[in-house]
Amino acid sequence: MRSFLYVPGNRPAMLERALSRGADALIVDLEDAVPPAEKPAARSAVAAWLHALPSGAPVWVRINSGQHGLDDARAVNVAALRGLVVAKASPGDLRGLATLLDEVDPGGGVGLVPLLETPRAILAAPEIAAAPRVTRLQIGEADLAAELGVTVGDDERELLHVRSAVVLASAAAGIEPPVAAVSTDFRDLGALRRSTLALRRLGFRGRACIHPAQIPVIHEVFTPSAGEVAAARDVLDRFTAAGGGVCLDARGRMVDLAVVREARRVLALAGSPVGSPVGSPSGSPVGSPSGSLSGG
Repeated sequence: MRSFLYVPGNRPAMLERALSRGADALIVDLEDAVPPAEKPAARSAVAAWLHALPSGAPVWVRINSGQHGLDDARAVNVAALRGLVVAKASPGDLRGLATLLDEVDPGGGVGLVPLLETPRAILAAPEIAAAPRVTRLQIGEADLAAELGVTVGDDERELLHVRSAVVLASAAAGIEPPVAAVSTDFRDLGALRRSTLALRRLGFRGRACIHPAQIPVIHEVFTPSAGEVAAARDVLDRFTAAGGGVCLDARGRMVDLAVVREARRVLALAGSPVGSPVGSPSGSPVGSPSGSLSGG
């Protein structure tokens, strides 16, 4: 999953069109996008919309924190749901949600994606990453920056330590690499590309977005190029020819198991099985992009 498009849960027209916007996955929002007075109605509308989807649709729902989040989870837990994005996540919230999901989803199909939006959550990232049902992490950078009193500059270096800490916690827990936070300036696609490239270098492997216009840029960055795929295939071919031992790549550099793992990761991201010929990069987008905010 390279792109995660946020869609407000209280906008039925946006929900109806959301699966045609081109994102690899959707995050239907029951938290910040929905005014408090509209949350019960939005919860019911999202649950009804999910029931009409085929099983396995790439849809997550962002739920509220605390007791409201448990109520959201009870309402929207249906077969079509891949998981819950947990706003302002804490270890306590995750334990409660895991207990609830064990009751209503004993097969374990519904995962949790904690949103780390507070300093305490960042410091607890290793514990949160290792919690039951957690599949990957995401940082709520706007909320976090406000709590830290940080003013983020053009190069975003003020968030470097936080981002690296979350990548490290994810790798240590053996879960998927984290999802990068949204860029709220959906008109500046050049800045989006630059920051997304930097996030990829840090170890992020996907990004959330608020507008369909951001999707092609995110896909470009997180899809290995034809050259990267060819180089990865060449590394694996040389490694196989060497009988699984140390060898040299096309530029005369040593290839060891760490390099082989990276080559396999590149091929996996490109949708090319290690043991088969390389084709064009593949993905499973949920439609083609359009130009309106959050699927509307």
